[in-house]
Amino acid sequence: MLTLTRKLGESIRIGDDIVVIVKEIKGKQVRIGIEAPRDVYVCREELFQKIEEANRSAIYVSSADSNVNPDDSLMALGNLLLSKQRVQLAPSSSTKDIGDRDDEN
Repeated sequence: MLTLTRKLGESIRIGDDIVVIVKEIKGKQVRIGIEAPRDVYVCREELFQKIEEANRSAIYVSSADSNVNPDDSLMALGNLLLSKQRVQLAPSSSTKDIGDRDDEN
């Protein structure tokens, strides 16, 4: 983990498109601003964890009456998201869709 020290008004750049700015400091709280492209998901960690738990619960509830393993569903969803990211980041690279099988011609 990279740890940096910043003062009020100073910023940190992540890649070419993301800037994190120290906007306000009050006691033990620091208010930051984040400039990022619309397609970059930005969320507080505690909110992200709540969303993740709600999604996991929804998968378990919806699959309770079926023979689907929720962990397999989560893995498939994660693989799908990763394959879509690879396509967006490097359109010329070969990616395999989740539905593709090695034994198909």
